[in-house]
Amino acid sequence: MSSVNDALEDARLTYEQHMRTCRQCHADAAPCAVAKHLLRMYNLARRDRMRAGGPDTSTA
Repeated sequence: MSSVNDALEDARLTYEQHMRTCRQCHADAAPCAVAKHLLRMYNLARRDRMRAGGPDTSTA
């Protein structure tokens, strides 16, 4: 169970860090291809946690 939560937290932190530091995301005011991929990975990790019935399985 903790590995699911670890994966979710890691995906979230990676996405947020990218959004803070990516020049292309800031220049275009739109997510770059890497940001879209990282967001997809975060959404998949969040979905896995919800399926596992882990704590705090809210949709927001």
